[in-house]
Amino acid sequence: MTLLLTRNDLETLLDPADCLAALRGVVCLFSGVDGALLALLDSATVTAWRTGLAAALGTHLPASPGPSSGATVGVIGAGAQADLMVRGLRTLRPCGPLLVHDPHPECAAAFAARHDGRVVTSPKAVAAEAGIILLATSSRTPLLHLADTRPGQHLTTLGADEPGKRELAADLLDAALLVVDDHELAAATGTLATPGHAATADLHATAGLPTTAVPTLTDLLTGAHPGRTSPDTRTAYAPVGLPWQDLALSWLAHERARERGVGRDFDFLG
Repeated sequence: MTLLLTRNDLETLLDPADCLAALRGVVCLFSGVDGALLALLDSATVTAWRTGLAAALGTHLPASPGPSSGATVGVIGAGAQADLMVRGLRTLRPCGPLLVHDPHPECAAAFAARHDGRVVTSPKAVAAEAGIILLATSSRTPLLHLADTRPGQHLTTLGADEPGKRELAADLLDAALLVVDDHELAAATGTLATPGHAATADLHATAGLPTTAVPTLTDLLTGAHPGRTSPDTRTAYAPVGLPWQDLALSWLAHERARERGVGRDFDFLG
Protein backbone atom coordinates (compact mmCIF):
# COMPACT_ATOMS: atom_id res chain seq x y z
CA MET A 1 0.00 0.00 0.00
CA THR A 2 1.13 3.56 -0.73
CA LEU A 3 0.69 6.24 1.92
CA LEU A 4 -0.62 9.66 0.85
CA LEU A 5 0.54 12.52 3.11
CA THR A 6 -0.98 15.97 2.58
CA ARG A 7 0.30 19.30 3.83
CA ASN A 8 -1.85 19.07 6.97
CA ASP A 9 -0.59 15.54 7.62
CA LEU A 10 3.05 16.65 7.33
CA GLU A 11 2.53 19.65 9.60
CA THR A 12 1.28 17.31 12.35
CA LEU A 13 4.15 14.85 11.87
CA LEU A 14 7.22 17.05 11.52
CA ASP A 15 8.92 19.16 14.15
CA PRO A 16 12.13 21.18 13.81
CA ALA A 17 14.23 19.17 16.28
CA ASP A 18 13.62 15.82 14.60
CA CYS A 19 14.03 17.23 11.11
CA LEU A 20 17.30 18.94 12.01
CA ALA A 21 18.59 15.62 13.30
CA ALA A 22 17.57 13.89 10.08
CA LEU A 23 19.22 16.59 7.95
CA ARG A 24 22.60 16.10 9.78
CA GLY A 25 23.24 13.05 8.41
CA VAL A 26 8.51 14.24 -5.49
CA VAL A 27 8.17 13.45 -3.30
CA CYS A 28 7.87 9.73 -4.24
CA LEU A 29 9.38 7.52 -1.55
CA PHE A 30 10.37 4.06 -2.79
CA SER A 31 11.49 0.97 -0.91
CA GLY A 32 15.18 0.22 -1.19
CA VAL A 33 14.35 -3.49 -0.92
CA ASP A 34 11.83 -4.14 -3.69
CA GLY A 35 11.22 -0.74 -5.30
CA ALA A 36 7.65 -0.51 -4.01
CA LEU A 37 6.17 2.99 -3.81
CA LEU A 38 5.95 3.60 -0.08
CA ALA A 39 4.52 7.10 0.06
CA LEU A 40 3.55 10.20 -1.87
CA LEU A 41 4.16 13.42 0.03
CA ASP A 42 3.32 17.04 -0.69
CA SER A 43 6.61 18.23 -2.19
CA ALA A 44 6.11 21.95 -1.47
CA THR A 45 5.83 21.28 2.26
CA VAL A 46 8.79 18.89 2.34
CA THR A 47 10.99 21.29 0.37
CA ALA A 48 10.03 24.28 2.51
CA TRP A 49 10.90 22.37 5.67
CA ARG A 50 14.15 21.07 4.17
CA THR A 51 15.23 24.48 2.94
CA GLY A 52 14.37 26.39 6.09
CA LEU A 53 15.76 23.90 8.60
CA ALA A 54 18.94 23.11 6.67
CA ALA A 55 19.49 26.87 6.54
CA ALA A 56 18.93 27.09 10.29
CA LEU A 57 21.69 24.52 10.78
CA GLY A 58 23.90 26.43 8.33
CA THR A 59 23.26 29.56 10.38
CA HIS A 60 23.87 28.02 13.78
CA LEU A 61 27.26 26.48 13.01
CA PRO A 62 29.22 29.50 11.67
CA ALA A 63 27.41 32.24 13.61
CA SER A 64 28.97 33.68 16.74
CA PRO A 65 27.72 32.07 19.97
CA GLY A 66 26.75 35.56 21.10
CA PRO A 67 25.44 36.44 24.56
CA SER A 68 23.78 33.79 26.71
CA SER A 69 20.41 35.42 25.99
CA GLY A 70 21.01 35.05 22.25
CA ALA A 71 21.82 37.48 19.46
CA THR A 72 19.17 39.64 17.88
CA VAL A 73 17.86 37.88 14.76
CA GLY A 74 16.76 39.78 11.67
CA VAL A 75 14.54 38.41 8.90
CA ILE A 76 14.38 39.88 5.41
CA GLY A 77 11.59 38.21 3.45
CA ALA A 78 8.76 36.95 5.66
CA GLY A 79 7.71 33.78 3.86
CA ALA A 80 7.47 30.08 4.70
CA GLN A 81 11.20 29.44 4.43
CA ALA A 82 12.03 32.27 6.82
CA ASP A 83 9.37 30.96 9.17
CA LEU A 84 11.10 27.58 9.37
CA MET A 85 14.55 29.16 9.64
CA VAL A 86 13.42 31.02 12.73
CA ARG A 87 11.76 27.95 14.23
CA GLY A 88 14.81 25.82 13.53
CA LEU A 89 17.28 28.38 14.82
CA ARG A 90 15.34 28.75 18.07
CA THR A 91 15.53 24.97 18.43
CA LEU A 92 19.32 25.04 18.04
CA ARG A 93 20.30 28.07 20.15
CA PRO A 94 18.96 30.85 22.37
CA CYS A 95 17.81 33.78 20.26
CA GLY A 96 17.30 37.38 21.24
CA PRO A 97 14.74 39.84 19.85
CA LEU A 98 13.41 39.28 16.32
CA LEU A 99 13.30 41.99 13.64
CA VAL A 100 11.28 41.54 10.46
CA HIS A 101 11.26 43.31 7.10
CA ASP A 102 9.25 42.42 4.01
CA PRO A 103 8.26 44.55 0.99
CA HIS A 104 4.66 43.73 1.88
CA PRO A 105 3.92 45.31 5.28
CA GLU A 106 1.03 42.96 5.99
CA CYS A 107 3.32 39.93 5.55
CA ALA A 108 5.93 41.45 7.86
CA ALA A 109 3.30 42.24 10.49
CA ALA A 110 1.83 38.72 10.39
CA PHE A 111 5.28 37.14 10.65
CA ALA A 112 6.24 39.39 13.56
CA ALA A 113 3.00 38.53 15.34
CA ARG A 114 3.56 34.77 14.91
CA HIS A 115 7.11 34.96 16.25
CA ASP A 116 6.86 37.76 18.80
CA GLY A 117 8.98 40.07 16.66
CA ARG A 118 9.10 43.71 15.60
CA VAL A 119 8.70 45.12 12.09
CA VAL A 120 11.40 47.43 10.71
CA THR A 121 11.34 49.50 7.56
CA SER A 122 14.25 48.26 5.42
CA PRO A 123 17.01 45.64 5.02
CA LYS A 124 19.52 48.20 6.25
CA ALA A 125 17.45 48.70 9.41
CA VAL A 126 17.59 44.95 10.01
CA ALA A 127 21.37 44.89 9.54
CA ALA A 128 21.84 47.88 11.84
CA GLU A 129 20.53 45.93 14.85
CA ALA A 130 20.73 42.20 14.19
CA GLY A 131 23.68 39.93 14.89
CA ILE A 132 22.19 37.17 12.73
CA ILE A 133 20.43 38.06 9.47
CA LEU A 134 18.24 35.61 7.55
CA LEU A 135 17.37 36.53 3.97
CA ALA A 136 14.72 34.62 2.02
CA THR A 137 13.70 36.66 -1.02
CA SER A 138 13.85 36.37 -4.79
CA SER A 139 15.73 39.66 -5.17
CA ARG A 140 17.90 40.11 -8.24
CA THR A 141 19.64 43.21 -6.88
CA PRO A 142 21.68 43.15 -3.66
CA LEU A 143 19.74 44.06 -0.55
CA LEU A 144 22.84 44.48 1.61
CA HIS A 145 26.39 45.66 0.87
CA LEU A 146 29.51 45.47 3.00
CA ALA A 147 28.98 49.02 4.26
CA ASP A 148 25.57 48.02 5.62
CA THR A 149 27.06 45.38 7.93
CA ARG A 150 29.55 45.21 10.77
CA PRO A 151 32.24 42.74 11.90
CA GLY A 152 30.97 39.66 13.67
CA GLN A 153 27.61 39.45 11.94
CA HIS A 154 26.31 36.29 10.28
CA LEU A 155 24.12 36.29 7.17
CA THR A 156 22.24 33.39 5.62
CA THR A 157 20.98 33.97 2.09
CA LEU A 158 18.45 31.61 0.56
CA GLY A 159 18.15 33.77 -2.55
CA ALA A 160 21.22 32.21 -4.15
CA ASP A 161 19.68 29.11 -5.66
CA GLU A 162 19.58 30.08 -9.32
CA PRO A 163 21.43 32.39 -11.73
CA GLY A 164 20.47 36.03 -11.47
CA LYS A 165 19.20 35.96 -7.90
CA ARG A 166 21.40 37.98 -5.58
CA GLU A 167 20.58 39.18 -2.06
CA LEU A 168 24.13 40.01 -0.94
CA ALA A 169 26.58 42.21 -2.83
CA ALA A 170 29.91 40.80 -4.04
CA ASP A 171 31.92 43.05 -1.70
CA LEU A 172 30.07 41.59 1.28
CA LEU A 173 30.55 38.00 0.12
CA ASP A 174 34.26 38.61 -0.43
CA ALA A 175 34.68 40.09 3.05
CA ALA A 176 32.91 37.20 4.78
CA LEU A 177 33.85 33.63 5.53
CA LEU A 178 31.50 32.09 2.97
CA VAL A 179 30.03 28.63 3.51
CA VAL A 180 28.08 26.73 0.83
CA ASP A 181 26.29 23.40 0.73
CA ASP A 182 27.88 22.12 -2.50
CA HIS A 183 30.92 23.50 -4.34
CA GLU A 184 29.88 22.59 -7.87
CA LEU A 185 26.30 23.81 -7.53
CA ALA A 186 27.39 27.02 -5.86
CA ALA A 187 29.89 27.70 -8.66
CA ALA A 188 27.44 26.84 -11.43
CA THR A 189 24.23 28.49 -10.28
CA GLY A 190 24.62 29.83 -6.75
CA THR A 191 26.54 32.50 -4.89
CA LEU A 192 29.93 31.62 -6.36
CA ALA A 193 28.53 32.31 -9.80
CA THR A 194 27.96 35.94 -8.79
CA PRO A 195 29.86 38.18 -11.25
CA GLY A 196 32.84 39.80 -9.59
CA HIS A 197 33.01 37.39 -6.67
CA ALA A 198 36.69 36.62 -6.06
CA ALA A 199 36.04 33.06 -4.92
CA THR A 200 34.63 32.19 -8.35
CA ALA A 201 38.02 32.75 -9.93
CA ASP A 202 39.62 30.52 -7.31
CA LEU A 203 37.22 27.72 -8.15
CA HIS A 204 37.94 27.78 -11.86
CA ALA A 205 41.67 28.45 -11.57
CA THR A 206 42.46 25.11 -10.01
CA ALA A 207 41.99 21.57 -11.27
CA GLY A 208 40.17 20.61 -8.08
CA LEU A 209 37.73 22.48 -5.91
CA PRO A 210 39.22 24.29 -2.91
CA THR A 211 38.36 22.82 0.46
CA THR A 212 39.54 25.66 2.66
CA ALA A 213 38.80 28.95 0.87
CA VAL A 214 35.12 28.11 0.44
CA PRO A 215 34.10 25.45 2.98
CA THR A 216 30.89 23.47 2.83
CA LEU A 217 28.48 22.92 5.67
CA THR A 218 29.74 19.32 5.76
CA ASP A 219 33.27 20.65 6.38
CA LEU A 220 32.02 22.51 9.44
CA LEU A 221 29.99 19.53 10.69
CA THR A 222 32.95 17.13 10.38
CA GLY A 223 35.56 19.57 11.68
CA ALA A 224 37.44 19.63 8.36
CA HIS A 225 37.14 23.44 8.53
CA PRO A 226 37.14 25.35 11.83
CA GLY A 227 34.51 27.85 10.74
CA ARG A 228 34.55 31.12 12.62
CA THR A 229 37.91 31.73 14.32
CA SER A 230 37.35 35.28 15.57
CA PRO A 231 34.40 37.14 17.07
CA ASP A 232 34.98 39.85 14.45
CA THR A 233 34.68 37.51 11.48
CA ARG A 234 31.74 38.11 9.18
CA THR A 235 30.21 34.79 8.11
CA ALA A 236 27.71 33.95 5.39
CA TYR A 237 25.89 30.74 4.48
CA ALA A 238 24.61 30.53 0.91
CA PRO A 239 23.00 27.18 0.09
CA VAL A 240 21.63 26.10 -3.26
CA GLY A 241 19.63 23.21 -1.80
CA LEU A 242 20.34 19.47 -1.91
CA PRO A 243 17.59 17.05 -2.98
CA TRP A 244 18.82 14.23 -0.72
CA GLN A 245 17.64 16.33 2.21
CA ASP A 246 14.09 15.93 0.90
CA LEU A 247 14.64 12.18 1.12
CA ALA A 248 15.74 12.44 4.75
CA LEU A 249 12.61 14.34 5.75
CA SER A 250 10.34 12.16 3.63
CA TRP A 251 11.59 8.99 5.30
CA LEU A 252 11.18 10.56 8.73
CA ALA A 253 7.60 11.59 7.88
CA HIS A 254 6.79 8.14 6.49
CA GLU A 255 8.06 6.35 9.60
CA ARG A 256 6.27 8.78 11.93
CA ALA A 257 3.03 8.45 9.93
CA ARG A 258 3.09 4.65 10.19
CA GLU A 259 3.72 4.88 13.93
CA ARG A 260 0.83 7.30 14.49
CA GLY A 261 -1.65 6.07 11.92
CA VAL A 262 -1.64 9.35 9.98
CA GLY A 263 -2.38 9.56 6.26
CA ARG A 264 -4.45 7.51 3.87
CA ASP A 265 -3.47 4.21 2.24
CA PHE A 266 -4.11 3.82 -1.46
CA ASP A 267 -3.56 0.68 -3.54
CA PHE A 268 -2.33 1.70 -6.98
CA LEU A 269 -2.42 -1.93 -8.11
CA GLY A 270 -6.15 -2.16 -7.45
